[in-house]
Amino acid sequence: MKIALINFDKAFENRLRLQIMSVLVANESYDFNSLKELLDVTDGNLASHLKALEKEEYILVNKSFIGRKPNTRYEASAKGKTAFKKHLEALENLIKQQK
Repeated sequence: MKIALINFDKAFENRLRLQIMSVLVANESYDFNSLKELLDVTDGNLASHLKALEKEEYILVNKSFIGRKPNTRYEASAKGKTAFKKHLEALENLIKQQK
């Protein structure tokens, strides 16, 4: 049996990027420190994966200040939500084909 991998998205092959998108699709937005704490990752690790998702235009970045402290918030873009949904559907189809 041949498995169609056409809708699998390379951007979501990494576990952390899959987790980031799951959080952002389920929530309106999330800030950097909250994501870091939730996913239990280092600043550098999180930043590199966020940058990869941003490069694909799957997330939107909003930088602002709260008082004098910088605050960076992320949200899933429409393109990112669509790509993530297709990726999840492809995973579901793969699982169904194994039964």
